[in-house]
Amino acid sequence: MTETFTAMVIDTVDGKPKGAFRQLSIADLPDNDVLVEIAYSTLNYKDGLAISGKGRIARRMPMVGGIDLSGTVIESRSLEWKPGDKVVLNGWGLSETEWGAYGRYQRVKSEWLIPLPEAFSLQQAMAIGTAGYTAALCVDALEKWGSIKPGEGEVLVTGAAGGVGSVAIALLAARGYNVTASTGRPETHDYLAFLGATTFIDRATLAEKGGPLQRERWTGGIDSVGSTTLANALSQTVHGCAIACCGLAGGADLPATVLPHILRAVTLIGIDSVIATRQQRLSAWARLARDMDKGKLDSMTTVEPMSKLPQLAEDIVAGKIRGRAVIDVNG
Repeated sequence: MTETFTAMVIDTVDGKPKGAFRQLSIADLPDNDVLVEIAYSTLNYKDGLAISGKGRIARRMPMVGGIDLSGTVIESRSLEWKPGDKVVLNGWGLSETEWGAYGRYQRVKSEWLIPLPEAFSLQQAMAIGTAGYTAALCVDALEKWGSIKPGEGEVLVTGAAGGVGSVAIALLAARGYNVTASTGRPETHDYLAFLGATTFIDRATLAEKGGPLQRERWTGGIDSVGSTTLANALSQTVHGCAIACCGLAGGADLPATVLPHILRAVTLIGIDSVIATRQQRLSAWARLARDMDKGKLDSMTTVEPMSKLPQLAEDIVAGKIRGRAVIDVNG
């Protein structure tokens, strides 16, 4: 087993958190009960904020970045896992309160892991990553609510060309829903149409301040933007329908009123992918295994070496990343 390895570590630089490469050893890792040799991680918006120093994501430092991993169990003190098991981990505070996945090895808690679904390779699981898994949680929540119906109405997906949006469109289209993609990048329309979007709306339209009750349009929605975009989506939602919210790329504020909720019975469903239950995780991954078209997954995925993380972090925060970026931690 390699004695030392390179990791992306978030630490304080000139009073601010910043990511940099550092050499670690197995002995440096936390004393959790499962040692995983990591094959791949991902790049999420939260990772970009942490590495670039443009957001305070790490709550203690030093902190190894990376909120996702897929890999192979090397050592285990848990009866649930044995050496050789292929596993996936999303969330659970990695890169915030717990050391994350940007390195060849990590010790994690056994209860954080789920088995790698047979439908996916280790690389494909990270092409999905937290973004895709969160998208699946959102679709699960909307279907459970019961307001969306295949072939009827319009389901809005904001931040459509990002990781959550891309997978959400593919999953919704696979189930026969009419998907409207909100994006500010017209050059992504062909890509989004290939994923399954049937209509487009310019994100600037939803980003402008609007009235508390607007023309009813959406029978459901998946929002990763927040702020005014979410407020407008709620004010345009059909009576009795719901929006699932899972992100804040446009801001953490919600400049809205209660009118859509009390006059149209509109529901805002909050999606927390970090501390979702094991059953919720297994259900989301089962949906992905059933409905995620591998060709579409490949079309939205690029694989990048970990050495490029500093520039990739800047790019994702600036909105320049399309789809999913898989990180080869050995690259």
